[in-house]
Amino acid sequence: MSLAIAYTRAQVGIDAPLVTVEVHLSGGLPSFSIVGLPETAVKESRERVRSALINSGYDFPQRRITVNLAPADLPKEGGRYDLAIAIGILAASAQLPVKSLESVELIGELALSGELRRVAGVLPVALACCQVGRGLLLPIANQQDAALASNLDVFPAVHLLDVCAHLKSERLITAVSSSYTQPCLSSMYPDLSDVKGQLQAKRALEIAAAGSHNLLLVGPPGSGKSMLANRLPGLLPEMTEAECLQVASIHSIAQSTHGEEPVWARPFRAPHHTASSVALVGGGGNPKPGEISLAHQGILFLDELPEFSRKVLEVLREPIESGEILISRAARQSVFPARFQLVAAMNPCPCGYFADGTERCHCSPDQVRRYQAKVSGPLLDRIDLQLTVQSLSQKELVGYSEHTESSAQVRERVAASRERQLARQKLPNQLLEGKLLEEICCIDDGDKEMLVQALEKLQLSARAYHRVLRVSRTIADLAGLEKVERAHLLEALSYRVSARKSLR
Repeated sequence: MSLAIAYTRAQVGIDAPLVTVEVHLSGGLPSFSIVGLPETAVKESRERVRSALINSGYDFPQRRITVNLAPADLPKEGGRYDLAIAIGILAASAQLPVKSLESVELIGELALSGELRRVAGVLPVALACCQVGRGLLLPIANQQDAALASNLDVFPAVHLLDVCAHLKSERLITAVSSSYTQPCLSSMYPDLSDVKGQLQAKRALEIAAAGSHNLLLVGPPGSGKSMLANRLPGLLPEMTEAECLQVASIHSIAQSTHGEEPVWARPFRAPHHTASSVALVGGGGNPKPGEISLAHQGILFLDELPEFSRKVLEVLREPIESGEILISRAARQSVFPARFQLVAAMNPCPCGYFADGTERCHCSPDQVRRYQAKVSGPLLDRIDLQLTVQSLSQKELVGYSEHTESSAQVRERVAASRERQLARQKLPNQLLEGKLLEEICCIDDGDKEMLVQALEKLQLSARAYHRVLRVSRTIADLAGLEKVERAHLLEALSYRVSARKSLR
C-alpha cells in the first residue's frame, strides 16, 4: 500500500492537539516534500529521516514522497515529528504493517544514526493519549515525564530499530507504568522553627498559606524577610494529582525542572530583579511559559521588589487577577495558566533603614519617595497581607530560646483550613468573588459599619475591601469558625496598615 497514516502531537500552549501524518508514495522523479505549515526544523527532518532510515538498514523509497501534517492550518515546529514521519514512510513502502500504527502515537527526534533524541512537552502528549486510549512510543530520555500519566502504555525506545521491532511484534518494548508516588513534604523545605521571633510575620505566613493570599514583607536588611518567604512552601497543603500534572506539563514544555525537588513539589520561583517582562510572563516566536506560569500552583517570590523595573512589575497586575496569561502572536495565541501566589520583600528606602527606630537612615525624603514609587499603587492594592518585619536586637538574636512551631505543625492547621474552604465553596478563599464572596463572608450590620468607617479612614479601594473580606474569612477558617467575627475583620485590616509606617 502506498498510503500510510501515523499519529503524533503538536504543542500549543500546554495543549497537545493531534497531528495526523499522512505519507503517500507515488510515481515520478524521486522527491521528498512535507506540507502542512511546517517551519524550518520540520522541513529539515527530510534529511534526518533519510539518513536514519538508511543507517538503520532500511530501504529509502526512490519515489515521489509526500508527507502531509494535518490539520494544515496548525503551525508545526521542532523535531518532534521525525519518528512519525519515518515510521509512516516505512509503512507506506510496505516495510512495516500499516495496521500496527492504529493503536499508538509516536513522538521523537531522530539522529542521523537512527537514535531517538529527547523532545520538549511530552507530558501533555501523554495526557492526550490517555484520553483517546492510544499507547505512546517515544525516546527513552522522555520516559520519566510520560510515565507521570496514569493508565497509559508508554513504550520507551533507544533506537528507530527498537520501534520497528515493536511494531512488527518481533521484539516488544516493555510498557512503563505510572511513576506517581505520594509526596513527602517533611524534609523538602527549610523549617519554620529556624526563624527566631517574628511572631506576627509567622502568623501572616500561616494566613497566606491557608487562603493562598499574596504577601508583602517590608523591613530593614537582615530582618529575615527572605528567610520567612523561603519557608512558605513548606506550609502549603499538598497538590492534587490533577494540579501536579498541570504543573509538570508546564515544566515539560519549558524544558525546566525543579532542580532537586520532585515534580510533585509546589513550585517556588525566585527570579533575579534584572529579569525582563518577557522572562516573567513568557513569550518568544514559539511562545514559552515565563516565571509566572512556572510558579503556577506555587509561589513567585520577588526579592528586592523596588529593584525590578516598574514596567516589569506592571505586567503582573492582570495575571494576579485572572490566573492566566495570554501571549498573542501574528499567527496564533497561547494561553498559559498562572495561578501563582505572589510573595514580595523590599526595603523601605535605598539604604534600608527608614523608620526602623534608629538613626542609621540618611536617605532624604525625596530619595525614599522615589524608591518606594517604583512599586505602583495598583500592584500594592492587589497584595492582601502587607506587614513590617522588624529586626531582632542582638540580645534577642543570641539569647532567644522560646520554642517555636515547626512547619509540619503549622501545615496541619493550614491543611484543615483549606479542606474547610474546598468543602464549602470548592476553591480557596483567595478566589472568592461576586455574590459567592458576599454569601461566604457575610458579616453583621455593626461589623459592616465598622468596616466602612475603617475603609474611609484608611482610604482603601473597593478591591482592598474585598481582599479584607477574603483574609478575614481565612482567619475564621483557621479558628474553625463558620462565621466571620469582628476580631477576624480587625486582624485582616491590621495587615493592610502594618507596613504603612515603613511606606510613605
